Amino acid sequence: MSDKARFNLRNRNPDVLTCIANLSNDEVFTPPEYANQMLDTLGETWSQSHGGDSLWENPEVRFLDPCTKSGVFLREITSRLNTGLTKIIPEKNARIAHILNKQVFGIAITHLTSLLSRRSVYCSKDALSVHSIGSSIGREQGNIWFERVVHTWEKGRCIFCGASQSTLDRGEGTETYAYNFIHNQNLNTLLTSAFSTNMQFDVVIGNPPYQIEDGGYGASAAPIYHLFVEKAIQLDPRFAVFVTPSRWMTGGKGLDRFRDKMLNDRRLKKIVDFPKLYEGFPGVKIRGGISYFLWERDYNGPCEYQTIWNGAPTGPAVQRDLDTFDVLVRRNEAIPILEKVKAMGEPTLSERISSRKPFGLSTNFHGKPTREGLKDPILLYGSQRKSWIERDLISVNQNLISKWKVLMTAVQGTSAAVETKFLSRPIVAPPDTACSETYLVAGSFETEEEANNLASYLETRFLRFLVSLRKAAQHATRDVYAFVPEIPLSQSWNDEILYIRYGLDEADIRFIESQVKAHNDTGTP
Repeated sequence: MSDKARFNLRNRNPDVLTCIANLSNDEVFTPPEYANQMLDTLGETWSQSHGGDSLWENPEVRFLDPCTKSGVFLREITSRLNTGLTKIIPEKNARIAHILNKQVFGIAITHLTSLLSRRSVYCSKDALSVHSIGSSIGREQGNIWFERVVHTWEKGRCIFCGASQSTLDRGEGTETYAYNFIHNQNLNTLLTSAFSTNMQFDVVIGNPPYQIEDGGYGASAAPIYHLFVEKAIQLDPRFAVFVTPSRWMTGGKGLDRFRDKMLNDRRLKKIVDFPKLYEGFPGVKIRGGISYFLWERDYNGPCEYQTIWNGAPTGPAVQRDLDTFDVLVRRNEAIPILEKVKAMGEPTLSERISSRKPFGLSTNFHGKPTREGLKDPILLYGSQRKSWIERDLISVNQNLISKWKVLMTAVQGTSAAVETKFLSRPIVAPPDTACSETYLVAGSFETEEEANNLASYLETRFLRFLVSLRKAAQHATRDVYAFVPEIPLSQSWNDEILYIRYGLDEADIRFIESQVKAHNDTGTP
């Protein structure tokens, strides 16, 4: 046993868990450095809540990773406990046996990740192996459990996660991507099956799978990470710590209910947000960035919010009531600006913006290159070019055809790590025109002057900054305009006029212009 106990779980050079490739953009391995940031936050908060006591010196605390992939959280927790419990359990073999038997538990998401996690924690994919430091547990799986589970289909979808039956009902011997932790009605039954006893966990921590194919158009997928969070909170731990995509804060398919719950949960104590693409998880493209949060069962108060950019905080952490707005405004510096805008009590531009398919035509609809041969032609703005169609092909909003219109692309964004424009330049379309689903109609008017005035407003940094507070991905639907005030269109607008109108000070203006480029600016904002 002494040879097995001669190990150092940290400071390996190189750390193998920094070298492995991700399974996919949906099942992302947590970098060890990031996992340790989360554990640092957990340890600091535990100490604050327990009179300065160290979490890592407590031999009674139980940890669960309900979605373990690489085993990095369990490995790093084990390493910290191994150091912290030295005085309480001086003999190393006994200390390691205690930690692995009594304190550290995991539920793997696939058979492959169960083997990888055991290798990370026990030094062997088989806990009973002669090379394993976890053989005292007495089970081949140790306390990192996996059991294949299948989806429960109803009307072509899984009732637990929404997966598509046509895509993932692939028979025996094939990975189902049905995850145990969210495919059980009764968590107590699951934990008893996994660990032979129903135990209370003090800390639930993890990085869940992000989404699953739901059978929609193209590569449609539904988020599932929120299901892991909700299940974890059902376990009533003292602390829950999770890293997830940040899209839940402002949007995301099927996440409205989850966002509302999170914003109104006064037990949400800390959020650390990484909005910049690739920063939290290098090389992994997660639009909108990632973040981790700490939830504390016995806490009731505002949330401490911190943004990280280029590896450093953008400013001091701020205590905030997250339910002030219907979405989570991700930059603390934006709050006073938004409050000044809201104080005017104006209606929002989202009430003017059309819904998708403003004229009932899909993105891939195209007309003819010329108007020749058409009885009553109108010009169509489409995804690739302008074309000509018959007027009677328009089935909805026919009254808009004869008006001046301002068009905005429904998708705007690049693959760059930092988005700085947020909206495309508006198009002022004259009468006898329509558009496909590629565009939204931002407004329709009797006069060209009003259309040009709205276009001038849509080009401002001020407006695009307000859009950026709700826009987490490429889609620029009407919802992203819900912070933008609707203002009189009897004049042309520019940023200087708007800054004065809303009483913005120099700090406000500096922040807006650090985040949003002018449309004619190709340099760094």
